[in-house]
Amino acid sequence: MRKITIVCVGKLKEKFWVDAVCEYTKRISRFADINIVEIDESKIADTSPTSINKALDNEAQKIQNIVQNKIVVPLCIEGKQQDSVQFADTVAKQTDMGELCFVIGSSYGLSDTIKKLGAQLSFGKMTLPHQLIRIVLCEQIYRALTILNNTAYHK
Repeated sequence: MRKITIVCVGKLKEKFWVDAVCEYTKRISRFADINIVEIDESKIADTSPTSINKALDNEAQKIQNIVQNKIVVPLCIEGKQQDSVQFADTVAKQTDMGELCFVIGSSYGLSDTIKKLGAQLSFGKMTLPHQLIRIVLCEQIYRALTILNNTAYHK
């Protein structure tokens, strides 16, 4: 069975976000072992670049401890965009090589250290809340797995 981990900086607070993620992880579990790991978002003193970079570096240390020996896919705006069929192909190839690990940063993004750990993925140039990206990612993973398993869902 395929193994997929999603590392998220920050926690889902609203019930509707939690419910959506639970629904998609339940669906994904038919096709893959799915694990979501939340790490605390670092506190920042102010929004200066120095404070933000310090927070991102702190989060990067925690992320690195989780992603060891996994195929890492950082989600960031600079990443490559794919359609759903291309994404399914990527999921297939990467999970055939080992445990696939997507990384979603905080509202300030990800450190360059994490971005360099693997092929970056983008869901577009628009800025979206990191809580929403978690749901979009889960839905796209589910869609990819239904494509790979020839199950009716993707159109």
